[in-house]
Amino acid sequence: MFGHYGETIARLREKKGLTKSTLARLLNIPPGKMTDIEKSASRPPETILSVLCDQLGIGVEEIDASAGFLPSWAQQVLRENPHKFLEAVKGLLASSRRSDTNSKRSIEELVLQTNLGALYHGGCMDMFPSIKNESVDLVFADPPFNLDKDYGAEVDDDLAEQKYLEWCFVWLNEVVRILKPGASFFLYNLPKWNVRLGAWLCQYLEFKHWVAVDLKFSLPIPGRLYPSHYSLLYFTKGLRANRFSPPRIPIETCRHCGGELRDYGGYKDRMNPAGVNITDVWTDLSPVRHSRFKRRIANELPLKMLDRILDTASQEGDLVFDPFGGSGTTYVAAELKLRRWLGCEIGDCQPIIDRFKKLNQERALLEEIRNKVNVLFTENALKLRSRNGHDTSKYRLLEGAQSNVPKKLQGTLFD
Repeated sequence: MFGHYGETIARLREKKGLTKSTLARLLNIPPGKMTDIEKSASRPPETILSVLCDQLGIGVEEIDASAGFLPSWAQQVLRENPHKFLEAVKGLLASSRRSDTNSKRSIEELVLQTNLGALYHGGCMDMFPSIKNESVDLVFADPPFNLDKDYGAEVDDDLAEQKYLEWCFVWLNEVVRILKPGASFFLYNLPKWNVRLGAWLCQYLEFKHWVAVDLKFSLPIPGRLYPSHYSLLYFTKGLRANRFSPPRIPIETCRHCGGELRDYGGYKDRMNPAGVNITDVWTDLSPVRHSRFKRRIANELPLKMLDRILDTASQEGDLVFDPFGGSGTTYVAAELKLRRWLGCEIGDCQPIIDRFKKLNQERALLEEIRNKVNVLFTENALKLRSRNGHDTSKYRLLEGAQSNVPKKLQGTLFD
């Protein structure tokens, strides 16, 4: 089922004979905020929703249902046995009133704690009940791709397609719940899955971008185009993001001579000295294959990717949650960039713990990454250009060495 909270609220408002400005006054919010609510497919913040329902004469559960929001178990009943759907809807009111504490399950154990974050050994569905509604600033999720890979005995990575999607809908529903209004969500997966998961998410969050991440891990597959990118979906809870500050990247230059790979013609003097705008196609990320950086047999994400995501959608002090710890890249990036973080991993947590024991190595790698962010030319490119006679005088360059590394890189209990 697909729904739209804004359209539902507008319809109910008109049925009550209220104008937008009148309803905004009753809710004690600016008229522009009311316009945003009715344009948005997302569920309004809890503080507004309860008062809104009072003014419209409808219950919260009823407006959820009117907007097409049903718990994943009710959606499954509708798919498998429509005749039982009415019975499921009757149970909706009762289930929504249950105390959260009745359904909470405890996660296994705290295995890593720093001044900024904590990692628990356990599955994300064991952890979600302990996270408050609308409390997280940024969620990044890189779930198993259902490719029958070995993530340990606790993880079944070879589910039937419908079972895999239903499992995803369950934890995605929890992600929607814990995001603050204006918070961001990034979902990393295969295009095959993200096209369906993204459509489901559009019921509750605002779609912003489909980022194509060019990472070639495998050989071409017979009978198919060579799959050479992964999908990174970017959503926000509400029309406007609390934080949107994507980093700029350097001009692409030849690694041999430093010459521009693209002709900027007569616009050189108009270019931002902090670099060029980042696009929704990321070709500058490298797979983690070198033994110096690889911590586990399974694939792991490059630190550069999470540095970019955290730059784009968070700031120092924000709370970042990653429900699939993997090798711990999200937690390391958050720690070094002074974000608070929370995470869990159902499999072996030791690679993450070992990684934090060597955080100075991660710090050095981040500094190397940050030296190539928000600059028009990298230091190496400028040297090559000078050596090979390329004219750089028409560009406006930042004066002096500009450090893009946080002034204080937070330590951990292991430093």
